Amino acid sequence: AMAAPGGGDGGGDGGGDGGVARAGRQLPPHSPSGLVLRTVEMHTGGEPLRVIPRLEAAEEAAARGLSLLSLRREVAATRDHVRRALVHEPRGHAGMYGAVVVRGGAAAEGADLAALFLHGAGYSAMCGHAVLALGRFALDYGLVAAPSRPETAVRLRCPCGPVTAFVPWDGRRSGNPVRFHSVPAFAAATDLAIDVPEHGKVVVDISYGGTFYAFLNAEQLGLDVCTSKTRDLVKAASAVTEAVKKQFKLHHPESEDLAFLYGTILTDGKDAFSEEPTTNICVFADEQVDRSPTGSGVTARIALQYHKGLIQLNQTRTFRSSTTGSLFTGKAVKATKFGDYNAVVVEVSGEAFYTGTATFTLEEEDPLKYGFLFK
Repeated sequence: AMAAPGGGDGGGDGGGDGGVARAGRQLPPHSPSGLVLRTVEMHTGGEPLRVIPRLEAAEEAAARGLSLLSLRREVAATRDHVRRALVHEPRGHAGMYGAVVVRGGAAAEGADLAALFLHGAGYSAMCGHAVLALGRFALDYGLVAAPSRPETAVRLRCPCGPVTAFVPWDGRRSGNPVRFHSVPAFAAATDLAIDVPEHGKVVVDISYGGTFYAFLNAEQLGLDVCTSKTRDLVKAASAVTEAVKKQFKLHHPESEDLAFLYGTILTDGKDAFSEEPTTNICVFADEQVDRSPTGSGVTARIALQYHKGLIQLNQTRTFRSSTTGSLFTGKAVKATKFGDYNAVVVEVSGEAFYTGTATFTLEEEDPLKYGFLFK
Protein backbone atom coordinates (compact mmCIF):
# COMPACT_ATOMS: atom_id res chain seq x y z
CA ALA A 1 0.00 0.00 0.00
CA MET A 2 2.99 2.28 0.28
CA ALA A 3 6.18 3.17 -1.48
CA ALA A 4 9.40 3.31 0.47
CA PRO A 5 10.58 6.73 1.61
CA GLY A 6 13.08 8.22 -0.82
CA GLY A 7 16.73 8.09 0.05
CA GLY A 8 16.70 4.51 1.36
CA ASP A 9 16.63 1.26 -0.56
CA GLY A 10 13.18 0.48 0.76
CA GLY A 11 14.46 -2.83 2.10
CA GLY A 12 12.45 -3.94 5.06
CA ASP A 13 14.57 -6.86 6.17
CA GLY A 14 16.94 -4.94 8.46
CA GLY A 15 19.63 -7.14 9.94
CA GLY A 16 22.51 -5.23 8.49
CA ASP A 17 25.01 -8.09 8.93
CA GLY A 18 24.53 -9.55 5.48
CA GLY A 19 23.90 -12.95 7.06
CA VAL A 20 20.20 -12.65 6.41
CA ALA A 21 20.65 -12.63 2.63
CA ARG A 22 23.28 -15.42 2.65
CA ALA A 23 20.93 -17.72 4.52
CA GLY A 24 18.44 -17.20 1.70
CA ARG A 25 15.76 -16.31 4.21
CA GLN A 26 14.38 -12.85 4.74
CA LEU A 27 13.49 -11.91 8.26
CA PRO A 28 9.85 -12.66 9.01
CA PRO A 29 7.00 -11.97 8.55
CA HIS A 30 6.39 -14.33 5.64
CA SER A 31 2.69 -13.71 5.09
CA PRO A 32 1.90 -13.33 1.38
CA SER A 33 -0.55 -10.47 1.92
CA GLY A 34 -1.17 -7.85 4.53
CA LEU A 35 -0.46 -4.15 4.71
CA VAL A 36 3.14 -2.92 4.82
CA LEU A 37 3.60 0.59 6.22
CA ARG A 38 6.99 2.28 6.09
CA THR A 39 7.64 5.19 8.37
CA VAL A 40 10.35 7.66 9.32
CA GLU A 41 10.53 8.12 13.08
CA MET A 42 11.28 11.54 14.59
CA HIS A 43 10.76 13.56 17.75
CA THR A 44 10.59 17.25 18.53
CA GLY A 45 11.27 18.17 22.14
CA GLY A 46 10.47 14.58 23.11
CA GLU A 47 7.08 14.49 21.38
CA PRO A 48 7.11 11.62 18.85
CA LEU A 49 6.32 11.99 15.17
CA ARG A 50 5.75 8.89 13.08
CA VAL A 51 5.99 10.19 9.49
CA ILE A 52 4.15 8.26 6.78
CA PRO A 53 5.99 9.45 3.65
CA ARG A 54 3.27 8.25 1.29
CA LEU A 55 -0.28 7.03 1.60
CA GLU A 56 -1.52 6.26 -1.88
CA ALA A 57 -5.19 6.58 -0.96
CA ALA A 58 -4.57 10.11 0.34
CA GLU A 59 -2.65 11.10 -2.79
CA GLU A 60 -5.38 9.72 -5.07
CA ALA A 61 -8.01 11.67 -3.12
CA ALA A 62 -5.86 14.79 -3.27
CA ALA A 63 -5.46 14.35 -7.03
CA ARG A 64 -9.27 14.61 -7.31
CA GLY A 65 -8.82 18.17 -6.08
CA LEU A 66 -10.08 17.75 -2.51
CA SER A 67 -9.24 20.56 -0.11
CA LEU A 68 -7.06 19.50 2.80
CA LEU A 69 -9.97 19.77 5.25
CA SER A 70 -12.04 17.55 2.93
CA LEU A 71 -9.11 15.17 2.59
CA ARG A 72 -8.88 15.03 6.38
CA ARG A 73 -12.56 14.02 6.49
CA GLU A 74 -12.13 11.43 3.73
CA VAL A 75 -9.04 9.80 5.29
CA ALA A 76 -10.87 9.67 8.63
CA ALA A 77 -13.83 7.97 6.94
CA THR A 78 -11.96 5.51 4.69
CA ARG A 79 -8.41 5.04 6.01
CA ASP A 80 -8.78 5.33 9.76
CA HIS A 81 -7.36 1.81 10.21
CA VAL A 82 -3.96 3.19 9.16
CA ARG A 83 -4.07 5.77 11.96
CA ARG A 84 -5.21 3.19 14.50
CA ALA A 85 -2.61 0.65 13.41
CA LEU A 86 0.29 3.10 13.69
CA VAL A 87 -0.76 5.31 16.60
CA HIS A 88 -2.40 2.83 18.95
CA GLU A 89 -0.76 -0.14 20.70
CA PRO A 90 1.01 -2.46 20.02
CA ARG A 91 2.86 -0.37 17.38
CA GLY A 92 2.22 2.95 19.08
CA HIS A 93 1.22 4.08 22.56
CA ALA A 94 -1.14 6.50 24.31
CA GLY A 95 1.18 9.42 23.56
CA MET A 96 1.98 8.57 19.92
CA TYR A 97 1.57 11.17 17.17
CA GLY A 98 1.78 10.81 13.40
CA ALA A 99 1.78 12.73 10.13
CA VAL A 100 0.78 11.67 6.64
CA VAL A 101 2.83 13.49 4.00
CA VAL A 102 0.81 14.29 0.89
CA ARG A 103 2.59 15.34 -2.29
CA GLY A 104 1.21 15.93 -5.76
CA GLY A 105 -2.33 17.34 -5.98
CA ALA A 106 -2.82 18.50 -2.40
CA ALA A 107 0.66 19.93 -2.15
CA ALA A 108 0.09 22.16 -5.18
CA GLU A 109 -0.97 25.79 -4.72
CA GLY A 110 2.58 26.87 -4.04
CA ALA A 111 3.43 24.38 -1.28
CA ASP A 112 6.21 21.78 -1.13
CA LEU A 113 4.04 19.28 0.74
CA ALA A 114 0.77 18.96 2.59
CA ALA A 115 0.34 17.15 5.90
CA LEU A 116 -2.42 15.43 7.82
CA PHE A 117 -1.86 15.06 11.56
CA LEU A 118 -2.82 11.91 13.46
CA HIS A 119 -3.24 11.38 17.20
CA GLY A 120 -4.84 8.82 19.50
CA ALA A 121 -8.35 10.21 19.08
CA GLY A 122 -8.32 11.43 15.49
CA TYR A 123 -6.97 14.17 13.24
CA SER A 124 -5.73 17.61 14.27
CA ALA A 125 -5.89 20.79 12.19
CA MET A 126 -2.41 21.96 13.17
CA CYS A 127 0.65 20.60 14.91
CA GLY A 128 3.71 22.74 15.55
CA HIS A 129 6.03 19.98 16.73
CA ALA A 130 5.20 18.05 13.55
CA VAL A 131 5.82 21.11 11.33
CA LEU A 132 9.31 21.54 12.86
CA ALA A 133 10.11 17.87 12.16
CA LEU A 134 8.50 17.83 8.70
CA GLY A 135 10.62 20.84 7.70
CA ARG A 136 13.73 18.70 8.15
CA PHE A 137 12.06 15.66 6.58
CA ALA A 138 11.06 17.63 3.47
CA LEU A 139 14.66 18.71 2.82
CA ASP A 140 16.28 15.35 3.57
CA TYR A 141 13.79 13.43 1.43
CA GLY A 142 14.11 15.74 -1.56
CA LEU A 143 10.62 17.28 -1.44
CA VAL A 144 11.99 20.81 -1.93
CA ALA A 145 13.10 21.46 -5.50
CA ALA A 146 16.10 23.74 -4.93
CA PRO A 147 17.08 24.01 -1.27
CA SER A 148 19.31 26.97 -0.43
CA ARG A 149 22.09 27.47 2.10
CA PRO A 150 22.27 28.30 4.95
CA GLU A 151 18.49 28.10 5.40
CA THR A 152 15.62 26.90 3.21
CA ALA A 153 11.98 27.94 3.38
CA VAL A 154 9.73 24.86 3.29
CA ARG A 155 6.11 25.62 2.49
CA LEU A 156 3.60 23.27 4.10
CA ARG A 157 -0.13 23.09 3.73
CA CYS A 158 -1.76 22.13 7.01
CA PRO A 159 -5.51 21.64 7.46
CA CYS A 160 -5.66 25.03 9.22
CA GLY A 161 -3.85 26.79 6.35
CA PRO A 162 -0.38 27.50 4.91
CA VAL A 163 2.62 27.40 7.24
CA THR A 164 6.26 28.07 6.34
CA ALA A 165 9.15 26.32 8.09
CA PHE A 166 12.71 27.67 7.90
CA VAL A 167 15.24 24.88 8.04
CA PRO A 168 19.05 25.01 8.25
CA TRP A 169 20.60 23.31 5.19
CA ASP A 170 24.31 22.71 4.59
CA GLY A 171 23.90 21.38 1.06
CA ARG A 172 23.83 17.79 2.28
CA ARG A 173 21.48 17.48 5.23
CA SER A 174 19.08 19.50 7.33
CA GLY A 175 19.89 20.81 10.80
CA ASN A 176 18.50 22.59 13.87
CA PRO A 177 16.95 24.70 15.17
CA VAL A 178 13.97 24.82 12.82
CA ARG A 179 11.48 27.68 13.01
CA PHE A 180 8.07 28.19 11.45
CA HIS A 181 5.65 31.04 10.82
CA SER A 182 2.11 30.21 11.88
CA VAL A 183 -1.26 30.91 10.35
CA PRO A 184 -2.71 34.10 11.91
CA ALA A 185 -3.19 33.50 15.65
CA PHE A 186 -5.66 35.33 17.87
CA ALA A 187 -7.22 35.53 21.31
CA ALA A 188 -10.78 34.22 20.97
CA ALA A 189 -11.96 35.01 24.53
CA THR A 190 -10.30 36.33 27.68
CA ASP A 191 -11.26 36.03 31.34
CA LEU A 192 -14.04 33.59 30.63
CA ALA A 193 -15.65 32.22 33.81
CA ILE A 194 -16.16 28.48 33.52
CA ASP A 195 -17.72 26.12 36.02
CA VAL A 196 -15.53 23.01 36.30
CA PRO A 197 -16.93 20.02 38.21
CA GLU A 198 -14.91 19.34 41.39
CA HIS A 199 -13.00 22.61 40.95
CA GLY A 200 -15.76 25.22 40.94
CA LYS A 201 -15.42 28.50 39.02
CA VAL A 202 -12.19 29.06 37.12
CA VAL A 203 -11.21 31.84 34.72
CA VAL A 204 -9.77 30.79 31.37
CA ASP A 205 -8.52 32.41 28.18
CA ILE A 206 -9.16 30.81 24.81
CA SER A 207 -6.72 31.38 22.02
CA TYR A 208 -6.11 30.05 18.49
CA GLY A 209 -2.75 28.98 17.09
CA GLY A 210 -3.97 26.82 14.21
CA THR A 211 -6.24 25.07 16.68
CA PHE A 212 -8.04 26.34 19.80
CA TYR A 213 -6.80 25.88 23.38
CA ALA A 214 -8.04 26.95 26.79
CA PHE A 215 -5.31 28.48 28.98
CA LEU A 216 -5.17 28.91 32.73
CA ASN A 217 -2.71 29.05 35.58
CA ALA A 218 -2.63 25.60 37.22
CA GLU A 219 -2.83 27.36 40.62
CA GLN A 220 -6.54 27.97 39.97
CA LEU A 221 -6.97 24.19 40.14
CA GLY A 222 -4.81 23.85 43.26
CA LEU A 223 -1.93 22.47 41.19
CA ASP A 224 1.58 23.44 40.14
CA VAL A 225 2.76 22.60 36.60
CA CYS A 226 6.32 22.01 37.82
CA THR A 227 5.70 19.87 40.91
CA SER A 228 2.22 18.30 40.74
CA LYS A 229 1.81 14.73 39.54
CA THR A 230 1.27 14.57 35.78
CA ARG A 231 -1.80 12.38 36.37
CA ASP A 232 -3.43 15.12 38.46
CA LEU A 233 -2.59 17.80 35.88
CA VAL A 234 -4.04 15.65 33.08
CA LYS A 235 -7.26 14.95 34.97
CA ALA A 236 -7.78 18.63 35.82
CA ALA A 237 -6.93 19.87 32.32
CA SER A 238 -9.33 17.35 30.78
CA ALA A 239 -12.10 18.50 33.13
CA VAL A 240 -11.48 22.09 31.98
CA THR A 241 -11.62 21.05 28.30
CA GLU A 242 -14.95 19.27 28.80
CA ALA A 243 -16.42 22.20 30.73
CA VAL A 244 -15.35 24.79 28.14
CA LYS A 245 -16.81 22.66 25.33
CA LYS A 246 -20.17 22.64 27.14
CA GLN A 247 -20.18 26.29 28.18
CA PHE A 248 -18.60 28.22 25.31
CA LYS A 249 -19.27 28.24 21.58
CA LEU A 250 -16.18 28.64 19.40
CA HIS A 251 -16.15 30.36 16.01
CA HIS A 252 -13.49 30.29 13.32
CA PRO A 253 -13.39 33.01 10.62
CA GLU A 254 -12.87 30.57 7.74
CA SER A 255 -14.32 27.18 8.58
CA GLU A 256 -16.59 25.65 11.19
CA ASP A 257 -14.47 22.51 10.68
CA LEU A 258 -11.79 24.33 12.66
CA ALA A 259 -14.10 25.60 15.42
CA PHE A 260 -13.29 22.95 18.01
CA LEU A 261 -11.41 23.04 21.30
CA TYR A 262 -8.37 20.79 20.94
CA GLY A 263 -7.22 20.87 24.54
CA THR A 264 -6.23 22.77 27.67
CA ILE A 265 -2.81 24.18 28.50
CA LEU A 266 -2.01 24.65 32.18
CA THR A 267 0.67 27.26 32.84
CA ASP A 268 2.83 28.59 35.68
CA GLY A 269 1.12 31.98 35.19
CA LYS A 270 4.33 33.71 34.02
CA ASP A 271 2.77 35.50 31.08
CA ALA A 272 4.46 38.91 31.35
CA PHE A 273 7.62 39.36 29.27
CA SER A 274 10.71 37.87 30.86
CA GLU A 275 14.01 36.31 29.77
CA GLU A 276 13.15 33.38 32.06
CA PRO A 277 11.34 30.37 30.57
CA THR A 278 7.67 29.85 31.39
CA THR A 279 6.52 26.27 31.93
CA ASN A 280 3.32 24.71 30.62
CA ILE A 281 1.70 21.34 30.01
CA CYS A 282 -0.64 20.67 27.10
CA VAL A 283 -3.35 18.02 27.44
CA PHE A 284 -5.11 17.48 24.12
CA ALA A 285 -7.45 15.12 22.26
CA ASP A 286 -8.44 12.31 24.64
CA GLU A 287 -6.17 12.96 27.65
CA GLN A 288 -3.06 12.85 25.43
CA VAL A 289 -0.08 14.67 26.96
CA ASP A 290 2.33 16.62 24.79
CA ARG A 291 5.95 15.85 25.66
CA SER A 292 7.05 19.06 23.92
CA PRO A 293 6.15 22.66 24.85
CA THR A 294 3.52 22.40 22.02
CA GLY A 295 4.09 24.42 18.84
CA SER A 296 0.47 25.37 18.20
CA GLY A 297 0.10 26.02 21.94
CA VAL A 298 3.11 28.36 22.00
CA THR A 299 1.58 30.10 18.95
CA ALA A 300 -1.75 30.56 20.73
CA ARG A 301 -0.10 31.60 24.01
CA ILE A 302 2.05 34.26 22.30
CA ALA A 303 -1.10 35.61 20.59
CA LEU A 304 -2.75 35.81 24.00
CA GLN A 305 0.21 37.57 25.64
CA TYR A 306 0.36 40.03 22.73
CA HIS A 307 -3.40 40.65 22.92
CA LYS A 308 -3.11 41.43 26.65
CA GLY A 309 -0.22 43.84 26.05
CA LEU A 310 2.22 41.65 28.00
CA ILE A 311 4.69 41.33 25.11
CA GLN A 312 5.59 43.43 22.08
CA LEU A 313 6.32 42.35 18.52
CA ASN A 314 9.65 40.50 18.22
CA GLN A 315 10.06 39.93 21.96
CA THR A 316 11.14 36.29 22.28
CA ARG A 317 9.76 34.11 25.04
CA THR A 318 11.04 30.67 25.99
CA PHE A 319 8.52 27.93 26.79
CA ARG A 320 9.39 24.80 28.76
CA SER A 321 7.53 21.50 28.74
CA SER A 322 6.72 20.34 32.26
CA THR A 323 6.99 16.71 31.11
CA THR A 324 10.46 16.59 29.50
CA GLY A 325 11.93 20.03 30.22
CA SER A 326 12.41 20.58 26.47
CA LEU A 327 12.30 24.18 25.19
CA PHE A 328 10.66 26.06 22.29
CA THR A 329 10.90 29.79 21.72
CA GLY A 330 8.13 31.95 20.34
CA LYS A 331 7.62 35.56 19.25
CA ALA A 332 4.96 37.57 17.46
CA VAL A 333 6.54 38.78 14.21
CA LYS A 334 3.69 40.59 12.49
CA ALA A 335 0.30 42.07 13.36
CA THR A 336 -2.51 41.18 10.94
CA LYS A 337 -6.28 40.74 10.70
CA PHE A 338 -8.04 37.38 10.58
CA GLY A 339 -11.74 37.76 9.93
CA ASP A 340 -12.85 40.28 12.57
CA TYR A 341 -9.99 39.36 14.91
CA ASN A 342 -6.80 41.29 15.51
CA ALA A 343 -4.23 38.57 14.97
CA VAL A 344 -0.49 37.99 14.86
CA VAL A 345 1.81 35.75 12.86
CA VAL A 346 3.94 33.88 15.40
CA GLU A 347 7.40 32.40 14.87
CA VAL A 348 8.06 29.22 16.86
CA SER A 349 11.51 27.64 17.06
CA GLY A 350 12.62 24.23 18.34
CA GLU A 351 14.76 21.18 17.62
CA ALA A 352 13.61 18.04 15.80
CA PHE A 353 15.58 14.82 15.50
CA TYR A 354 15.40 11.53 13.61
CA THR A 355 15.14 8.41 15.75
CA GLY A 356 14.96 5.75 13.02
CA THR A 357 12.92 4.23 10.26
CA ALA A 358 10.46 1.39 10.56
CA THR A 359 8.63 -1.14 8.44
CA PHE A 360 5.33 -2.11 10.02
CA THR A 361 3.31 -5.08 8.85
CA LEU A 362 -0.20 -6.28 9.52
CA GLU A 363 -1.12 -9.94 9.32
CA GLU A 364 -4.68 -10.41 8.14
CA GLU A 365 -5.48 -13.06 10.77
CA ASP A 366 -4.30 -10.88 13.69
CA PRO A 367 -7.43 -9.96 15.72
CA LEU A 368 -5.61 -6.87 17.03
CA LYS A 369 -4.12 -5.90 13.67
CA TYR A 370 -5.59 -2.40 13.77
CA GLY A 371 -4.37 -1.76 17.28
CA PHE A 372 -6.08 -1.06 20.56
CA LEU A 373 -6.18 1.82 23.00
CA PHE A 374 -5.01 1.29 26.56
CA LYS A 375 -4.86 4.15 29.04
